[in-house]
Amino acid sequence: MTKILTSIFLGTLLMIGGAIAAGTAADPVVGTWKLNAAKSTFSAGPALKSQTRIYSQSAQGITLNMTTVGADGKETKSQTTYKLDGTDYPVTGVAAYDSLSAKQLDSNTAEFTLKMGGKAVGTTRRTVSKDGKTLTSTLKMTNAKGEKTESVTVFDKQ
Repeated sequence: MTKILTSIFLGTLLMIGGAIAAGTAADPVVGTWKLNAAKSTFSAGPALKSQTRIYSQSAQGITLNMTTVGADGKETKSQTTYKLDGTDYPVTGVAAYDSLSAKQLDSNTAEFTLKMGGKAVGTTRRTVSKDGKTLTSTLKMTNAKGEKTESVTVFDKQ
């Protein structure tokens, strides 16, 4: 019994130490979020059918795995791991941009610059509500035709 309690205690210490070593408390965005299409707005093209975002946090940063189903029913998956330090990080699975940089604005809000080939093509700001139940993401982009678009997507925490 003493060995089990010691193992649990040491495991807890290692988890706490890992969080301290990572240098940050858990970001409120960590978790699974599902698109609330009824509360979202899309200025360019038809609305998305669905989107699920899964955020996780480790010493390497925050990882976002996103599955999107467009109005045409086509599913796409994208992924990135980033830190909120203004450095460029690669993004896979998105046609409109191939990297992003991020910075923390406050404890619940982060702002991202989206880039294609090193050139800024848009920004997005994500905010987690104070109660932690709603994620709002405002995306402003310039598409390949030079047209400016904006969308506000609202997500419910699962």
